[in-house]
Amino acid sequence: MTHPVANEIIFYCRPGFEADLSAELVEKVAALGLAGYPIANMNSGYVRFVQLSSGPANELHRSLPLAALVFARQSLLAFPPLESLPRDDRLTPIIQQVIDSGWSFEALWQETPDTNEGKALTGLSKALQKPLESLLRKRGALRRKAGGRRLHLFWSAGDEVQIAMSFPGNRSESSGGVQRLRFPREAPSRSTLKLEEAWHTFIDREEWAERLHGGMQAADLGAAPGGWTYQLVRKGMFVYAIDNGPMDKTLMATGQVEHLREDGFVWEPPYRLDWLVCDIVDKPMRVIDMVERWLARRWCREAVFNLKLPMKQRWQEVERCLMRLEKTLANANVRAHMQCKQLYHDREEVTVHVRLLE
Repeated sequence: MTHPVANEIIFYCRPGFEADLSAELVEKVAALGLAGYPIANMNSGYVRFVQLSSGPANELHRSLPLAALVFARQSLLAFPPLESLPRDDRLTPIIQQVIDSGWSFEALWQETPDTNEGKALTGLSKALQKPLESLLRKRGALRRKAGGRRLHLFWSAGDEVQIAMSFPGNRSESSGGVQRLRFPREAPSRSTLKLEEAWHTFIDREEWAERLHGGMQAADLGAAPGGWTYQLVRKGMFVYAIDNGPMDKTLMATGQVEHLREDGFVWEPPYRLDWLVCDIVDKPMRVIDMVERWLARRWCREAVFNLKLPMKQRWQEVERCLMRLEKTLANANVRAHMQCKQLYHDREEVTVHVRLLE
């Protein structure tokens, strides 16, 4: 019997950013000395990356940690797609490929692309969930202890599914790789969710009490009307809100915000702060210039900021910005841990987190 070979990786992404994720993957795979090629359709919401060598892509998957990828929401080791599934019996080919793989799993997740076409397939996946779980348990492929492995069925059409798997430590624990957050009605703007998602993405929940607590001091550059300031205040921080525009009156009434009508690009803090946050709409390299000054002079301990992306060559622009910041910090003898991600609540932008290590 010939066992199927998991020689692909499926990466979920924001629809419209398939080319940017593909460019990122091609460059990072080449840097690893490995070979493969992306398969992507514009606005599909995912990229298949096929390994050129004949064996399974486990090593490639481990060498591309999801946390280090900017445009990827999820990363799954995958088998080639099952196409033209018979509508009167989709289960048999799926069950057979799972059994033939020789793997067992602790849970079954069915997912679709984050598109209108993908959402239309959720009814199908829900209808198949219980029958699939029942059959997989009977065949021993779904069991209580299986090393934390998760089985994913990724439906791209009603008659096309890709069987994949994920492993603890190198996957998103959210369905579809999307961090679902509830918009707080008292927040001044929906941009508040970007900072909250950044904290969920970049900071382990066990460290929130140490790194996000009352009494800390922060600066929000380009603060008005206060979407990001709201998150800082909610954590009990005292905030310098820097913006020529008006701030939300409810936020100002907390007594935790000092609003300074100044230019966020030139304002300097009176002493070292715990946090710098910035969501200014400007050229990404101009934001990097400003953040470099803050970090090289150690004006804050941690920073979260957004880079607004150009229409073309977005991966190349992100890479250029990050490399410039990394080089500047190295020249200033500043040790730091840097992460960058396109979050679910981002649009034409990416979010960067930097934590100084001294």
